[in-house]
Amino acid sequence: MTPRERIEAALLGGTPDVVPFTVYENKLPVSEAERRLRNDGLGILMRTSAFRTVYHEVTIQQLHYAGSDGRASVRTEVHTPVGNLTALDRPAGFTSWHEERLFRSPADYEPLEAMIRDRTYEPTYEKVAQLQDLLGGDGQVRVAIGYSPLQEIIYSLMGLEVFAMEWADNRERVMRLYDALTEDRRKIYPIVAQSPALTANYGGNVTPEVVGVDRFERLILPHYDEAAEVMHQHGRLLGVHFDANTRPLAPGIARSKIDYVEAFTPVPTCDMTVAEARAAWPDKALWINFPSSVHLQSIADIEDMTRQILREAAPGHRFLIGITEDVPEGRWRENFGAILRIVNKHGRVPIAG
Repeated sequence: MTPRERIEAALLGGTPDVVPFTVYENKLPVSEAERRLRNDGLGILMRTSAFRTVYHEVTIQQLHYAGSDGRASVRTEVHTPVGNLTALDRPAGFTSWHEERLFRSPADYEPLEAMIRDRTYEPTYEKVAQLQDLLGGDGQVRVAIGYSPLQEIIYSLMGLEVFAMEWADNRERVMRLYDALTEDRRKIYPIVAQSPALTANYGGNVTPEVVGVDRFERLILPHYDEAAEVMHQHGRLLGVHFDANTRPLAPGIARSKIDYVEAFTPVPTCDMTVAEARAAWPDKALWINFPSSVHLQSIADIEDMTRQILREAAPGHRFLIGITEDVPEGRWRENFGAILRIVNKHGRVPIAG
């Protein structure tokens, strides 16, 4: 089977010839080692968007410049009919540091809501189809919905500290912003569901120590279920990037309508084993992130961890191993090769327990 066939078989409940091993497109530098790994069966997970954002009355401008320390900076200016917003970010490789966020004080609620209500979305299906055609059988193209409303407020608009204060002092106003984002996300669901991609992620990065079980089940899970219903109407699958501790959230995840749990990071990095996750979510595909902390250990330890993961995943149906986080520079060639050797040797499905 090709890597793409393995991935789709595992996600759809079929039987791949071997447990799929995948890596995000930006975690595998183009090189001789990359070619060799792909020849041996490593699959590429190519992430893209199925839509573009269109603003009507709102205008957004970005200024790229070097700060006084010489580091690159990006200032974003949002102009709305009811007020303006600014943010300052410092690019850092594949991510950015948020130095100033769009929300700074209660005066920013109204322009934030105006910005959110003003925007609409247009499909970019041709780009998705072109990427899948380009990738062929070497992997899968996945699209995304974005963060759920509460996660968007916490991680994008406010930041954790400001959110905590606003939740305590202005909860009703936070919830009005949440409601605006809820309607905004409903514009996206049918566009993503009708894209050429089989799978879509709905945000993630849910930290139970931050959101708590109650907020997770009341204010996050319902959005997954609503999106999943739309996705299922079009034969598409929905997953969530659960890359933190998941034990407190496990019962809610089990009840949810999502199809796969992606980026689940097992012990020793986070708080559940693969065996526990399989038992907790028997009707969902489990697409793990190879535990990040183990990448710093010896090749023998990495091979042992891969064997342990495969044993716990037995018989191996609806199970995938992925690389979803950065790997220390200078380790990815040997580490990916070690994982792939063990998967190819011991990951034939069904796996002997």
